[in-house]
Amino acid sequence: MAVITKITTQKRDTGRYNIYMDFGKGEEFAFSADESVIVKFHLRKGMELDEFALAEVGYHDEIRKAYNNAINYLAFKMRTEKEVRGHLKEKKLEDAAIDEVIHRLSDQGYLNDKEYADAYVRTQISTTDKGAYVVKMELRERGVADSLIEEALKQYTPEEQFEKAKDLAEKYARKYASESERVLKQKLDAMLRRKGYQTDAIQFALNEADFGREEDDELEAIKVQGEKAHRKHAKLSGYAYERKMKETLFRKGFPIELIDRYLASMEEE
Repeated sequence: MAVITKITTQKRDTGRYNIYMDFGKGEEFAFSADESVIVKFHLRKGMELDEFALAEVGYHDEIRKAYNNAINYLAFKMRTEKEVRGHLKEKKLEDAAIDEVIHRLSDQGYLNDKEYADAYVRTQISTTDKGAYVVKMELRERGVADSLIEEALKQYTPEEQFEKAKDLAEKYARKYASESERVLKQKLDAMLRRKGYQTDAIQFALNEADFGREEDDELEAIKVQGEKAHRKHAKLSGYAYERKMKETLFRKGFPIELIDRYLASMEEE
């Protein structure tokens, strides 16, 4: 049976100790252990340990390492169970120890996916312009159960989503001032979908948003697009030029009546 010959404090971590033992061939380093493990097993110089006792000490020290790692990881912000498990696996800790620590942290209230989901949704509502779908996908990526996600998303009322979508549409409309109204709405629709808004919120935004566009704005937009098209097709003339200009501007979302007016004004100039 092996005997503990010496216990010393680690230089870099005073909460851990190096245990030296004699396995029959003289003193050698055996393992390191957390201070709480030393106390739990009453480890001391001269104590004899068999293989079973050594395995028991090692297992409890693995749990302690996993617990300390998890607490440090949680110190910065709330985490989900999946995130903590992933972090501990990256540290090459044993699955049995990770399971024990996850159970302990849950009992102590340090891990709670429901509270995490509720807090995450509140934060996204108050600090971002994300729609409910994107928030849902982000929570799912973090391992939160769908039932908890749906419950947490009840905080994000349809009225709030509709108003946020409308505000975003009005904000981004200025960015697309040189586009036709049809293309403007297509781009706003795509933008709102990327941000996670559903069809009903998007339709509300496109119907109710004040884009600040008057007839003069549409004329200005077709002038900008028309000049670009002219540079592209300037080598053409006559019917070929007119046809290409009409095709290009129609694809840009301008109505035929406005295109004809624009081309007529170009001829006059």
